[in-house]
Amino acid sequence: MSNNKKRCFSTDFLGLFLIAGLIYGCAAMKSPEGGPRDETPPKVLKMTPENLTTNFNAKKIIIEFDEYIKLNNEFKEFSISPELEKVPELRAKLRRLEITLPDTLEKNTTYTLNFGKSIVDLNEANELKNFNYAFATGPTLDSLSISGNVTNALTGEAELEATVFILPLSRDSLFGKKRAPIFTLTDSSGNFKLNNLKKDTYKIYALKEKNGDRIYQQISDEIGFIKEAFVLDKNIDSIRLFVFKEVASEFRVNDRKLNADGSIFMSFNKPLTNPDLTVISPSSVDQGKFFQFNKTKDSVNLWLADLSFDSVKVAVKNEGKILDTVKFTRSKRDTYNRVVNITDNLEGGNLNPYKDLTISFNFPVKSIDESKILLLEDSIPRKFTLVKDSTNFLKYHIKYKWRAKEQYILLVRENAVNVMFDAKNKEIKKTFTLADAGDYGSLTLTVETPDTAKSYILEIVNKDNQIISSHPITKKTIVKLTNYKQGIYFGRIVYDTNKNGIWDTGNLKLGTQPEAIWYNTKELSIRANWDRAEVVTIPLVPPLPLPKPKEQLPRNNVPKPAPSNNNQPTGFGGAPGNRN
Repeated sequence: MSNNKKRCFSTDFLGLFLIAGLIYGCAAMKSPEGGPRDETPPKVLKMTPENLTTNFNAKKIIIEFDEYIKLNNEFKEFSISPELEKVPELRAKLRRLEITLPDTLEKNTTYTLNFGKSIVDLNEANELKNFNYAFATGPTLDSLSISGNVTNALTGEAELEATVFILPLSRDSLFGKKRAPIFTLTDSSGNFKLNNLKKDTYKIYALKEKNGDRIYQQISDEIGFIKEAFVLDKNIDSIRLFVFKEVASEFRVNDRKLNADGSIFMSFNKPLTNPDLTVISPSSVDQGKFFQFNKTKDSVNLWLADLSFDSVKVAVKNEGKILDTVKFTRSKRDTYNRVVNITDNLEGGNLNPYKDLTISFNFPVKSIDESKILLLEDSIPRKFTLVKDSTNFLKYHIKYKWRAKEQYILLVRENAVNVMFDAKNKEIKKTFTLADAGDYGSLTLTVETPDTAKSYILEIVNKDNQIISSHPITKKTIVKLTNYKQGIYFGRIVYDTNKNGIWDTGNLKLGTQPEAIWYNTKELSIRANWDRAEVVTIPLVPPLPLPKPKEQLPRNNVPKPAPSNNNQPTGFGGAPGNRN
């Protein structure tokens, strides 16, 4: 009987334990997971003292937000103008930001605190961009403003989050050496506005930066500027800035490395015109070398047949002149892993019916056993011709009379290809179909010039602004684009001022702007199995490109240039090529 009671007690106790666990589990419900991600930045609820306060004498500013905040890169993002010897102290406390000011504020002065992107919410780090707080220690507040737009000089697209800043002419010598305190970021349409400015003479710049330090780094940043200083004595609302990547004045090797496969890679800070490489020490290593520059001639791959050296010096030349000498070192115990890779020109498993099938290798080829390369059509081996490319020794063309709607297999058997260092390929199989010729069309453009004494360049670009073809234009010319894949294309005209056949970028030191480009807004779509004809009439003077997304800016209130002894144009409201 006692045993039965014990068993009943144990069972009842276990049941109660399970029920209690279920109740506790229900009571301790977790917050629901998932749902849309919070993408809203913190919102300002209250500022003490209020923004734009005059006769300001507070020691601390308190800004309250609708959610918990934190500071991110405040030492880089935050600035105060005019600058102070002692920087204000910023502290984030839950939903509040406290700014403690030093005791060195000037009398009758307007101060602007620019927080950049330093204020973010605690959980998702959503940035409160372009937040400013201004106050005056006297009875009046500086109230002048500058607004405008920033556009990419090459593509004509609006620049998002470009940094626009002004420097008083008296402090312009600090450009590139110290962060500018008066700055703002452009919105998605490239528009910007600087507020609470005082009457002064300024220079203005725009930066598209990599690291966001508001200091121009020529190697990585894009720059836009207006050469002439201007007097700010009334609001300005029509500034146009065009950012561009400046070509370095002095040649430099940016990157250099001896790869794990024994090859050498180098990249440069500027493209070259007629480059060459020579191994100058040990000179015997120069024999049997191979090198291939990329399309823009600003990087190169080098293969040396003799890797017995401890160190090697390679001279980088252009137009026969040595630009730099680069040294590489290795240990004789070094080993290399060489894998032969084969790439092709197939597009999603389809071959352009108007092109050869091309295969490219990652090493110079010593020999190819063509008996080990099979081209199968309907599983039947077919005869083809293998031809080495005339300009790229890494590329080969497979010539064959391709047939529509047929399935093809290219089989490169193991050890078919013997490359430098006697490395050989693994078996590679590529299956593809000939693309439908009906998916391709043609476009004929009749290009009419306004001045036969000048030179132009017609560039056809796709919707990603990649150049598809380029054509020099000096007179009325008919350009035919035959058998292009259907898609959306655009034409743009480069005003080739120096007649060198390429688009030339600007130079900050010389104060020159990029060559002007006219962006033809008419879509030059190529339809499948269709021949289209259009006329392109080049305007005598390139009109300003409309930013994309297109938002027409006001063209009035052109700023007044500062006094100058020369007659240089100010650059406001003009096309890039007309601002020198």
